[in-house]
Amino acid sequence: MSHKVIIRQLRLFAYHGVMEQERKVGAYFIINLEVDTDFTRALQQDDLAGTISYADLFTIIQREMALPSQLLEHVAGRIARAILAEHPAAQSVHLTLLKENPPMGADCQGAGVEIQVEREEAPSIPLV
Repeated sequence: MSHKVIIRQLRLFAYHGVMEQERKVGAYFIINLEVDTDFTRALQQDDLAGTISYADLFTIIQREMALPSQLLEHVAGRIARAILAEHPAAQSVHLTLLKENPPMGADCQGAGVEIQVEREEAPSIPLV
């Protein structure tokens, strides 16, 4: 059986970008998150302790998005590492991070990155 805790189309305002102006004026970002975990206990017992709270995941995303970075890759990596570090039951993190209306001279809804980090991969990714 496969279990995922999911947050879809989370929209947050933050200050990320290579150009200094992007980090000054900010922009909206869209985050999609899937965390693989075993929530069999929650299925059987209606107990929050048997799963990963999406409210806790939101808190991690919000905290990491509040730290300005040049690269979305760096932000996505921080979010994934924090989820794995703070939630031992998380087996993997699949995250998409898009900047709405990016300043690149193209008409698009968003541009960004997508990562998938497995728990066994996490120790090789240094925390910065």
